[in-house]
Amino acid sequence: MIVLGVDPGLAHTGWGVIETRGAMCRARAYGCVATKADEPIARRLGKIYDELTRVISKFGPTALSIENVYFGENTKSAIATAQARGVAIVACANAGLEVGEYTPMQIKQAVVGTGAADKRQVMYMVKNVLALDHEPHPDHAADALAAAVCHANLARTVSLGEARRSLT
Repeated sequence: MIVLGVDPGLAHTGWGVIETRGAMCRARAYGCVATKADEPIARRLGKIYDELTRVISKFGPTALSIENVYFGENTKSAIATAQARGVAIVACANAGLEVGEYTPMQIKQAVVGTGAADKRQVMYMVKNVLALDHEPHPDHAADALAAAVCHANLARTVSLGEARRSLT
């Protein structure tokens, strides 16, 4: 299975592509779409859409794993993040990808073992889980890879459960 993970943001949208074969999980590519605050919102969202569409075309994922938006006290920031998230989902929906949505706590729990993990812990575990020779940067790309790992782990768990049920 090939999974595209996305950490949405208007200024920085992290993306990461992983491939799984059984229990093995490896990174194929990762990066970050950066937009400038002085550009019109339509141009910024268009850039995110275009870059993610290019990634989908190049790597052929079958699933999207995307982080849900956390609505804290800064609603203006949350709205901008939600717009970037929507653009990412549309790019993936147009390509026919299955969509998995996860909270930041679920992603951290799946990768680190605790939903209270900090950025450094996530980066360290992503490096180890994906057998990278360095921690992925920027942190938005590391978060996107973590989202992809979360989806792959949960998909594998569901598949094992279905296989066990079919044996009984």
